[in-house]
Amino acid sequence: MDTEQLLLQIAVILVTARLGAELAVRLKAPPMIGEICAGLLIGPSLLGWIAPHEVIKLLAEIGIILLLFEVGVETDISKLITAGPKAVVVAITGFILPFLGGFALSYWLFDLPLLVALFIGGTFTATSIGITVRILAELNRHTSYEGQIILGAAVVDDILGVFLLAVLYQFAKTGNVDAGETLAIFLYVGGFFVIAPILAKLMLPLFKRGFELSRVPGVIPVAIVAFVLLFAGLSQWVGAPEILGGFAAGLALSRRFFLPFGAALNLGADFTHTLQHQMRPIIQLFTPFFFVTVGLSVDLSTVDWGSSFFWWFSLTMLFIAIVSKIAGAWLIRESIYTRTAIGMAMVPRGEVGLIFAELARSAGVFDNDIYAAVTIVVAYTTLLAPFWIKSYYRLFGARLPPADERDRPP
Repeated sequence: MDTEQLLLQIAVILVTARLGAELAVRLKAPPMIGEICAGLLIGPSLLGWIAPHEVIKLLAEIGIILLLFEVGVETDISKLITAGPKAVVVAITGFILPFLGGFALSYWLFDLPLLVALFIGGTFTATSIGITVRILAELNRHTSYEGQIILGAAVVDDILGVFLLAVLYQFAKTGNVDAGETLAIFLYVGGFFVIAPILAKLMLPLFKRGFELSRVPGVIPVAIVAFVLLFAGLSQWVGAPEILGGFAAGLALSRRFFLPFGAALNLGADFTHTLQHQMRPIIQLFTPFFFVTVGLSVDLSTVDWGSSFFWWFSLTMLFIAIVSKIAGAWLIRESIYTRTAIGMAMVPRGEVGLIFAELARSAGVFDNDIYAAVTIVVAYTTLLAPFWIKSYYRLFGARLPPADERDRPP
């Protein structure tokens, strides 16, 4: 692609994303819906101006990494640990139920081949942590009690998704699964997520000292972006999603993340506030690329809208995709309202589901009809979940545990 064409496309993405977000807000919808719809408008589904080029995908990847970094900075690690057992239950059940439901119906009801059914089940295990976090942040519930359970469950769900994707990819290529390689991925990812925040925390006093000595404007955002991208790269190197590297870096910068006997490493609230203030414009610049790319990745023009198989299959899979995630949250001991809120927040599939579907299509596992139906289910859960979650909080938010005002970002 010519440089001038690429620059024009980036400009179009930024402008349409902003216009879409503004329109969505005026219609009482979450801004991210406007950004995703902007991608549908300028992408292959409608106008066909822009395809998800590799450079645009890279900008989107940076956007979601920085968004998860911001979430990590605002996360209370003690709450996350407290919510850990319940988050793990929500994640595992919300992983197993969609996989079994999607596989069983595809294999036995629709008589699809084994590998196709496995990939369909795998696609519906996903939870888009970026979309879920953005919804909670817009509702000021990302630091709430149920917000920490949702965040922890989404992180665990992402890790489980990496393992399943690796196993299915091996199975698609070789016809068997290498247990040793799968175990190695598990150990690498688990070890990284435990060690990375501690390592980052130990490095940060050096950063702070450098900030104090520097006489060059803008040193904080430049150094922090490099720091976050370094951890994202390390995360991908060990086999984990790169967004977990951004989240781990954010955790280390959180005012509420302390090492045992490490009071001397406390960087202070003022430093954290300054960092968040200077990083916010950069995050707001890159994040729209991610949500627009979600819309660009969906090609509605390939759908055979007159096919009875498409409607029967997609509606059945949609039912499984929604009910199985909500049911996963009903196994924890909480109020009906809290369990429902958690389950609903786990429904959006977003870019994670599209990654599964695209891998299956590129490997020749999905034909066009299956790919289109699965894509429609992913798009529905992505586009409409923010509306019903927002409506649910408006109707029943008073019955949920109140968010602690002290934990909200400044």
